[in-house]
Amino acid sequence: MSHTPPSRTVEIISDARYVQAESPRWDGRDGGLAWIDMATGSLHRGRIEHGRVVPETAVVVGAQIGAPIPLAQSGAGWLVGVDRRVVHVGDDAVVTALTDDVAAPGDYMNDGGGDPSGRFWVGSQSMPRDPHCTLWSIGADGIPVARLDGVTVSNGLAFDQTGTTLYYIDTLPHRSIEAFDVAADGTLSNRRTVCRVDGGNPDGMTIDLDGNLWVAVWDAAEVRRYSPEGELLETIALPAKRPTAVALVGTLLVITTASIGLADPADADGALLGVQVDVAGVPAWPWAGAAPVVSAAGSVAEAAL
Repeated sequence: MSHTPPSRTVEIISDARYVQAESPRWDGRDGGLAWIDMATGSLHRGRIEHGRVVPETAVVVGAQIGAPIPLAQSGAGWLVGVDRRVVHVGDDAVVTALTDDVAAPGDYMNDGGGDPSGRFWVGSQSMPRDPHCTLWSIGADGIPVARLDGVTVSNGLAFDQTGTTLYYIDTLPHRSIEAFDVAADGTLSNRRTVCRVDGGNPDGMTIDLDGNLWVAVWDAAEVRRYSPEGELLETIALPAKRPTAVALVGTLLVITTASIGLADPADADGALLGVQVDVAGVPAWPWAGAAPVVSAAGSVAEAAL
């Protein structure tokens, strides 16, 4: 049964407002926070102090930026899905291609995240909307492997603690959370619907230590918590109409929001929001590969692990 506990207080935790903030990530290397602004193509990093976001750096990565994932080693930077490929963004702000273009012309990378085995999962979305996109995984060797075809808008994904179950949102056309069994080599099987998400568009998603799923519902001004079986456990009403994604930084639920497309944005639209909840999450699973290095001739070579 859905309910909103009276103790939940949603607060604006950023001074800045973004056009389309997305993909918050808790960085397990230094406890920091990363997020993106899709409208400006930028990767932002900062930290949370006394319940507030303190921004530190911003790097313009590309026109159509998607999800970031930290590398495992401190100071090793981030992978980011951007435009039709995946790039590496160093702590020195240098952007280096990891892959060639993998998304089809006219499509671009969208949401993604890591699994406990160190793979980076990232999917594309289509414009105009048509189910021809793909969800890929990228292992430590940097080679993209197509895992799921027929995708329209690849959005939230989360792995359970064992890495053997993937929860996934292809926002359109079904507006549902789905689940897959994940083999050791990353092969997906046993596709099934966990639940339908009504009243808005399910967007970014995270998982807590109890295995429950937290989903930002675009145009519903809500974050919802579902059990792994699809039971709606909780609805958190937000002061922002278009929440885009969520991350659990310990027990602080960080929510990115968008002001894009709103004729008269409220103060919270485009802000990062925070709410204390009663169960924690874990830092973002890192990518297990090494940063690409650029040779003197300008070509990209794989760095030694």
